[in-house]
Amino acid sequence: MSAAAGWTVETVRGLADIPAAAWDACAGAEPGGVPPNPFVSHAFLHALEQAGCVGGRSGWAPAHQIMRGADGSLIAAAPAYVKSHSLGEYVFDHAWAEALERAGGQYYPKIQVAVPFTPASGPRLMVRSGLAPLPARMALLDGLEALRARIGGSSIHATFLPEDEAESFAARDYLLRSDRQFHWTDENFGSFEGFLAALSSRKRKMIRRERKEALASGLTVRWLTGAAITEADWDAFFAFYMNTGSRKWGRPYLNRRFFSLIGQSMAERIVLILACRGERPVAGAINFIGRDALFGRNWGAIEEQPFLHFEICYYQAMDFALAHGLKRIEAGAQGEHKLMRGYRPVLTRSAHALVHQGLRRAVADYLRREQDHIAAEKIELDNLAPFRRA
Repeated sequence: MSAAAGWTVETVRGLADIPAAAWDACAGAEPGGVPPNPFVSHAFLHALEQAGCVGGRSGWAPAHQIMRGADGSLIAAAPAYVKSHSLGEYVFDHAWAEALERAGGQYYPKIQVAVPFTPASGPRLMVRSGLAPLPARMALLDGLEALRARIGGSSIHATFLPEDEAESFAARDYLLRSDRQFHWTDENFGSFEGFLAALSSRKRKMIRRERKEALASGLTVRWLTGAAITEADWDAFFAFYMNTGSRKWGRPYLNRRFFSLIGQSMAERIVLILACRGERPVAGAINFIGRDALFGRNWGAIEEQPFLHFEICYYQAMDFALAHGLKRIEAGAQGEHKLMRGYRPVLTRSAHALVHQGLRRAVADYLRREQDHIAAEKIELDNLAPFRRA
């Protein structure tokens, strides 16, 4: 599809033939560097494809939008997928699908602009530095709309958007949706003790007790990153991951090969935090390292220990972030229990274009009411934060 200024936008069915450096430059990487957000990196998205977590019969068919300049160089990109279901997205539209199908319509296929299985905000309409972002974003949106028309899709959804990109979608009459997560921010604490000093006395005592009891049975904690992560470590972590999936009666989205692939291509951007009994890991969490943030993703354990989840996923993550100058921790979806442990509510954003006008009107009305609820809830949660009052 042609775009302005000699640009062309096309759909690619995978990243195998897209040079990693060119894709990563669109995602904000400096020459020879890595993108600020690890999840939109070529290494992460390509590993999902290589491992078969997306593509094939997964219901996530890669349909990335790429834009080339007049000289053929890659200048903008959007990670996109044709979906045949709504699993693995963390922004739920199941009720919308059911409503359209009850009315005799067909909700799937749809287009999802997202990082699969990853509820972390980051760029979706990615434009190379030095290029005016708004016209390039509009061209990528043109490409997405052309793709939707070709496949007869019901809708386009872009999830976990940064605020400026949400505004670009809104300019094209997409419906905006808000939700909330809990993020931890280093407010110049200096150390974990500095963080505790900022809390109310009751919460400070609670966290100290939890940290002590989590390791009271003799467990030790190891941080592993880069070449220190071995295939044996991935074997151990994958067992934890599968155990969590089975206990939640869910279907784990990631397979064992995926972890080996990211271990080969982006281990320096990963920290495994493992709880060990002697030399044997019995619990652990995987975190991804961004330019200024730590992203907690998956956790699991094969031993039950009080408060071990909080120690490995939250308190050890804070220790790591403070030690490495990372100003923010994003610990994924859900979890009001994070609030009392120093995580604050933060809004997340998504954008939705629905072809069926009746469904669009109904969803727009629902989102207006939902928005009021989310805004009121955030104010209430802010007031429940465990920090000492000034």
